[in-house]
Amino acid sequence: MSTAIAHKLDRLREQMVHRRLDALALQRLENIFWLAGGLDAHVGLASDLGIATLLVAPHGAWLVTTNIEAPRLLAEEVGDLPFEVVAVPWHEGSLGDRVRKLIGAQANLACDMAGPGQTTFDLAPLRARLDDDEIATYRALGADQGAAVAEAALATRPGDSEFVCAGRLAQAMLARGITPTVILVAADERIAQFRHPIPTDLTVERAAMLVGGGRRRGLIVSVSRLVHFGPLPADLRRRHDAVTAVDATFIAATRPGASVAQIFAAGQAAYAAAGFPDEWRFHHQGGATGYTGRDYRATPSSPHVVAPNQAFAWNPSIAGTKSEDTILALATGPEILSASPDWPLVEHTVDGLTLGRPDLVVL
Repeated sequence: MSTAIAHKLDRLREQMVHRRLDALALQRLENIFWLAGGLDAHVGLASDLGIATLLVAPHGAWLVTTNIEAPRLLAEEVGDLPFEVVAVPWHEGSLGDRVRKLIGAQANLACDMAGPGQTTFDLAPLRARLDDDEIATYRALGADQGAAVAEAALATRPGDSEFVCAGRLAQAMLARGITPTVILVAADERIAQFRHPIPTDLTVERAAMLVGGGRRRGLIVSVSRLVHFGPLPADLRRRHDAVTAVDATFIAATRPGASVAQIFAAGQAAYAAAGFPDEWRFHHQGGATGYTGRDYRATPSSPHVVAPNQAFAWNPSIAGTKSEDTILALATGPEILSASPDWPLVEHTVDGLTLGRPDLVVL
């Protein structure tokens, strides 16, 4: 068993003692990924739930799944992990029934999902501080995701439909061992019209924005890149310079111990200084990430504080443009994980820190 997993189990069990719990059942993918060191318990991309339940008790831990899933999990995922695999015939009862049989009907059980009469356990605070193994995984994933989104964006040509661009992005991600979690594409006017543009059959004429969220070993990286064909309009140049300045402000302020509400206020002030004081109202600005796309979205009244080694993805936007990467909040300063190789940058200096943010690429 890895030291990291043993440490996570110890932390969970300490919390269980504090809350007088006899057992804890983890069903959400982000929590299974986190506790089991990247064990991949997903099948359907649209589901937040794993095809197994991790059950933790004071003196044991089990991976409860069906006889359909057990062979792959045993052959490809479990290895020397400290979880006893329990396979339930898919047509007999439920995983929940077997969990109760393992711990007893009267045991005080909590779950990471809300349900009627169910004690809920939120693991997000435990997941916030990434360990050395997670950081190494994140750096490799970030480099690959930055390259994948850039590759797909630079391959865009006038006449491509948004669907074609989305397919190209998915291919670039999957070829690097990254599972797509979000794919957004906007052409031309849709970039300004919609902040979350799912792909359509509209064809690109002058500009395209590609947004990719990708997962590997449970960790998720979010990236946005934009390309333009022909001379860049002066107003778009002004807007993109402004949004990258806002992004740089968010990133520069994201340090361990910082108040998220104060970071948000700095971003609001940067919008106003750039001449776009109300644009933050039309799109969430991002927030803490890691094992979910966003563990929470920052707001002016966020109660959160940045944890050491916590991941964030800020995504400020101004109608017609956007800036987004995934970063780590390190004691030495923010580290951008998802930079795209050779992508042109717009530099901004905030509180003595100079940051390069992705420019609009003219093709």
